[in-house]
Amino acid sequence: MTEPRKKVYQLKITLTGVRPPIWRRLLIASSTPLNQVHQAIQIAMGWTGSHLHQFDVNGDYFGIPDPNFGFDEMLDERRYKLSQFLKSEKDWIHYDYDFGDGWHHKIALEKVLFVPADTPLPQCLKGKRACPPEDIGGVWGYAQLLEVLADPAHPERENYEEMVAEGFDPDAFDLDETNAQLFAYCR
Repeated sequence: MTEPRKKVYQLKITLTGVRPPIWRRLLIASSTPLNQVHQAIQIAMGWTGSHLHQFDVNGDYFGIPDPNFGFDEMLDERRYKLSQFLKSEKDWIHYDYDFGDGWHHKIALEKVLFVPADTPLPQCLKGKRACPPEDIGGVWGYAQLLEVLADPAHPERENYEEMVAEGFDPDAFDLDETNAQLFAYCR
C-alpha cells in the first residue's frame, strides 16, 4: 500500500534590497491560504506582525480589506491559496510588510515536492542572517545601523545600540528556534 503524500512547495523568501542577503527556505503545503502564508513568513523571517502587509501578484493586492484605512480594493487573502499564484518552479510573487519601512520580499517557488502526509508543515529548511529590527527605517535605516554597529568608535553607536535587542547579531539565524515557532504557531 502506498503511503499518503501531500503536495508541498519549497519556497525561497528573500528580503529585497538588503546586502548581504537575508533569506529563508520554507516547505509549505501548496494549498495553504495566503493569510497562513503571511503567518509563516512573519515567523520564519523574524518579524513581529505589528505592521500591515500585502501580497502583490501582478498588480493585484491581497491582504486584509479595511475600508477605514483605504484598503477596500484589497482582495481578502483568506480566500486565496498559494497554489493559485505559484504553479511552476521559478514562479514568484511579492510580499510587502510594514508600509512605512517598506520591507519587500520575493517569494520564489524553487521546487514542487510530494512528501509524506504526516510531514510537519510549514518547515524552515535553511536561512541566512537575522531579520532587521522593526521600525529601523527600512533598507536605508538598516544599512546605517549595520555601518554604525560595525564601528566601535562611531559617535552614534550608543544611540543605535538602544534601537536593537541586546546581543543583536546581524549574521545570526537559528533554524531550530524558527522551526519550533513555526510548529507551535502555524498549526
